[in-house]
Amino acid sequence: MQFMLIMNETEAERSKRDDPAQAAAYWGGWSAFIGAMHQSGIVINGDGLQPPHTATTLRIRDGKRVVQDGPFADTKEQLGGYFIIEVADLDAALDWAAKSPAASAGSIEIRPVMPPPPQG
Repeated sequence: MQFMLIMNETEAERSKRDDPAQAAAYWGGWSAFIGAMHQSGIVINGDGLQPPHTATTLRIRDGKRVVQDGPFADTKEQLGGYFIIEVADLDAALDWAAKSPAASAGSIEIRPVMPPPPQG
């Protein structure tokens, strides 16, 4: 089964990326987690994301584009990245998600990937 691990971080946790005193530990934790997933062979795809202030939100209202700079939701946690993994079941996906640095400082949403529609 394929699952998407959606990594959410707090602003304080994400800011460690650029803090010289905290960046090595921050990136070290992520490098260890990502390395372990790659070594296990479960990673299908994954990417980190630029900070929320770089986002652009699009809506279509009355047939017209409405574009807003920045993220749509004003939340305490922000989407930091994702991985698509292939594991046996939800329990295995939960085990991997629990190893992520985001699990202790933010949250991880684990969602099954929808299979492609049948060709016919």
